[in-house]
Amino acid sequence: MSIDSCTGITRRRFVQGLGAGGAIVAAGGLRAASDAATAAGSPPVLSGTDFRLTIAEAAVNFTGRDRLAVTVNGSLPAPILRWREGDEVMLRVTNRLPHASTSIHWHGLLLPANMDGVPGLSFDGIAPGSSYEYRFRVRQSGTYWYHSHSLFQEQAGLYGAIIVDPREPPRRHFDREHVVLLSDWTDMNPGALFRRLKKDSSYDNHYQRTIGDFIRDARRDGLVATLAERRGWARMRMTPTDISDVNAHTYTFLMNGTTPAANWTGLFRPGEKLLLRFINGAAMTYFDVRIPGLKMTVFAADGQPIEPVTVDEFRIAVAETFDVLVEPSGQEVYTIFAQDMGRTGYARGTLATHAGLAAVIPPLDPRPLLTMADMGHDGLDHSGHDMPGMPKHPATERGNPLVDMQTMMPAPKLDDPGIGLRDNGRSVLTYAAMRSAFDDPDGREPGREIELHLTGHMEKFAWSFNGEKFMDAAPLRLRYGERLRITLVNDTMMTHPIHLHGLWSDLEDAGGRFHLRKHTIDMPPGTRRSYRVRADALGRWAYHCHLLYHMEAGMMREVRVEE
Repeated sequence: MSIDSCTGITRRRFVQGLGAGGAIVAAGGLRAASDAATAAGSPPVLSGTDFRLTIAEAAVNFTGRDRLAVTVNGSLPAPILRWREGDEVMLRVTNRLPHASTSIHWHGLLLPANMDGVPGLSFDGIAPGSSYEYRFRVRQSGTYWYHSHSLFQEQAGLYGAIIVDPREPPRRHFDREHVVLLSDWTDMNPGALFRRLKKDSSYDNHYQRTIGDFIRDARRDGLVATLAERRGWARMRMTPTDISDVNAHTYTFLMNGTTPAANWTGLFRPGEKLLLRFINGAAMTYFDVRIPGLKMTVFAADGQPIEPVTVDEFRIAVAETFDVLVEPSGQEVYTIFAQDMGRTGYARGTLATHAGLAAVIPPLDPRPLLTMADMGHDGLDHSGHDMPGMPKHPATERGNPLVDMQTMMPAPKLDDPGIGLRDNGRSVLTYAAMRSAFDDPDGREPGREIELHLTGHMEKFAWSFNGEKFMDAAPLRLRYGERLRITLVNDTMMTHPIHLHGLWSDLEDAGGRFHLRKHTIDMPPGTRRSYRVRADALGRWAYHCHLLYHMEAGMMREVRVEE
């Protein structure tokens, strides 16, 4: 679809919820169920080099109640943007929101700092009734996405997929492709949800342990061990059932803007090889994805090619993208099943030979429990004592009322599939199994190292780097052209996807060698991971946790690349 044919799209498109809860993008009515590419629910595709995008409010209904969402050209998710590597694209973004400034950040794309779309760093934002022209050359290919960087508009619907076709023929053959964009929706005003998290961060934690659990654990592990384990959690004022801050008790999980009941469907013909472009555009949700009956070959991560890895399942952190090949054969229909990390709900779609089919939806896996080992602890109290192998924590963490724990034995854990995925009988993707399909593009050893600790206080819902919230922290200053190492240590019990704007993050293996190029580095509890950065883009850049409410609560820094 060319942009010229969509000039009046805001007058001709609307977002509508089914009684089952799914959002449908329609043009003068519902999209025909016999669509040759996908069933109802997929956003429109805009291709070319010249785009007009209008951000506005529109009514949606995912749960049986009408709510206002933030849409792009009347669509939720926003239209899929299809570009070509090497082209210069121009995107004129107009703000039709009645009272709020807005923005668009092009996640993972290398571009000038003033095109990055972060109000207060890149530009001033787009005021109501005004427009901003983004113009830049597309320097890479692959699967990416875009979203607002203004307050909580990303949670309210302002996110969409980007596909950049390579200038040269693609490395992998496929017959058909589908975008699979995962997200989370709440009927609450996102600002109200943030205020609730500040008042009661455990509101969605419905599975806290009971006296019955204590009796069972004491019989299995012994009374002394059980008491010691409970004391350890009590000292930290935490619970091992607190896997995610917000879950399906608040969220409805969506696939391409469609609820599980509405069943987004991607079509295929028998014998075809399908490319599935998975994007986690959620505000706060990690998804564990599998397609029962199909192996998945992952060949790109965060838009960059990797050596192919064939698995049954993968965890996709917030903001990550994976390109996956599947070859359906022997049956007409398969379920794409994406359960949340805490096993409270799922997004679901279908691959089928024709619309209207549905396969069995697997049950949720058992709810996992965090352990002291998950958090880099041995269950003993080492406060005030330096132990062999313990990390050096920054002075700003000590006595800090916004820091409720410190990891004692962090490790890279690159070969760990993660909590809830270990020994589940399925082959699961890990960072260790993924390796870039190219050598270190820079080749230099890092000249210096910056170590940052991910810190927080669960009860206060306070999040930061080194115990310093964004508003109180000085910028990280990089010299233009330098090669440096950033080491992250996760001192919290939460998993954090860390995104550095404008620059690649080249993850090192456990031996300190170049391993995997990404734009978002996942940091499970108790991990210490290092990556190399080439400071080759001048300007002011955002650096933050991509859990939206963690970023808003303070887990963000400014990075300045200067001459």
